[in-house]
Amino acid sequence: MTSLDSVLEVLDKDGVRLTVEDAVATVTLTNPAKRNAQNPALWRALAEAGRSLPGSVRVVVLRGEGKSFSAGLDRQAFTPEGFDGEPSFLEMARGSDAELDAIIAGYQEAFTWWRRNDIVSIAAVQGHAIGAGFQLALACDLRVVAPDVQFAMRETSLGLVPDLTGTHPLVAAVGYARALEICATGRFVHADEAERIGLANLVVPAGELDGAVRDLAAALLAAPRDAVIETKALLRGAQERTYEDQRTAERASQARRLRDLAGLAD
Repeated sequence: MTSLDSVLEVLDKDGVRLTVEDAVATVTLTNPAKRNAQNPALWRALAEAGRSLPGSVRVVVLRGEGKSFSAGLDRQAFTPEGFDGEPSFLEMARGSDAELDAIIAGYQEAFTWWRRNDIVSIAAVQGHAIGAGFQLALACDLRVVAPDVQFAMRETSLGLVPDLTGTHPLVAAVGYARALEICATGRFVHADEAERIGLANLVVPAGELDGAVRDLAAALLAAPRDAVIETKALLRGAQERTYEDQRTAERASQARRLRDLAGLAD
């Protein structure tokens, strides 16, 4: 049976396809004609993809069909009518603070689950990754990119702010000063710079992108799952902990691992 034949299709709607093969899930943006532009329906589908993951999944790959990973928010969002069945920007602005907060929090759910401790997420990025597309790539733990990648955070240039969870991982990856400069200018970050400043883990030729991601997924799966989960939790929490608190967290995590390996876990 070929790899393709063994893929289980779980979800295919609103520009998102989720497939699962053993311990690897692949989430694909499937609207290349619009450069995988994003809208609320797509965000709901992405959130549903996260909820639909079988417990056996350890690695999630995020990719976009066509020449672009995602060119950002669909321009229809900036029209007076917005998207059918969705509140327009004008309607959102007229709502109460609580209503506006709830709407944006719902949109953010598409971007939050990629950093769950029980999975490692990899974004395979080619072409445009702009605005919401950049933030979706930043939502993942790791990024493997093609030489033609173009990262840009254009929200500030439009009078808005990045609000789809991208600011925290951007600062974590490149530092405050560079993150501010990237966001405030809206400039493009290309592959060489992305790798140099920590936005990209690896740059590979476009024809080798899928293969490189498969190899990385296989390397991640080679380590015991519980050890990866504990390590990811340690690293994610390191930014918020003091040095001494991190030492304490390391000891507690290692104690759990040793008891588990010895068959003494609770």
